[in-house]
Amino acid sequence: MRKAAIKKPTTSRRLVLRSRFPQRKGAALTAHAAATYAELERMYPDAHCELDYRNAYELTVATILSAQCTDKRVNMVTPSVFAAYPNAATLADAALGHVEELVNSTGFFRAKARSLVGMAQAVVAKHDGEIPHTMAELIELPGVGRKTANVVLGNVFGINEGVVVDTHVGRLANRLGFTKAIDPVKIEHALMPLVPSENWTMLSHLFIWHGRQICDARTPRCGICDLRPRCPSAPLDM
Repeated sequence: MRKAAIKKPTTSRRLVLRSRFPQRKGAALTAHAAATYAELERMYPDAHCELDYRNAYELTVATILSAQCTDKRVNMVTPSVFAAYPNAATLADAALGHVEELVNSTGFFRAKARSLVGMAQAVVAKHDGEIPHTMAELIELPGVGRKTANVVLGNVFGINEGVVVDTHVGRLANRLGFTKAIDPVKIEHALMPLVPSENWTMLSHLFIWHGRQICDARTPRCGICDLRPRCPSAPLDM
């Protein structure tokens, strides 16, 4: 799962907001969100978090590693990490150099290793070795921001505290006309009022799956996209 780094649409990509749709606001925007959610739910009935994990500790580790890295690559790395450090207590005592070796292929490995060990040490010192299950406590952990906290809360604990915003979610939020914001937190706060809170975690999964399979950053497959009739960014000549 890549950390959000959203860029404004440009005419060179041909995906710009089109005049065929008036700018949706208020009830019209909420209705657009509901219809979009329903269509994506139909398209991706099996949408889920694609990071491999068995518990809150493992998902926290995997999500930290997923920054600027694909879930596929993270899933190749985490088995070795979890074999060496099966819980927060063992990771808290880990030699930083060894952790760096294990996570090297995920990119930014030194910073990620420091975050992992620091997170584990904080969990042991402040939470008896167990990953906390509140937003306030999670974002106090080294390497854990709102995105990681939302991933863990929503997928492990079933707590919909917010919307996970990665590059796919941010891109679709822009292209579908839900927000012009490029900051992940602003995108999250723009999306949250548009769908019921119990759907926040699934909204992220649906956007991510659609972003990976259809709405690619550089070459979106608008011609086969079922959202095209209501998408303000779809090319007019289709």
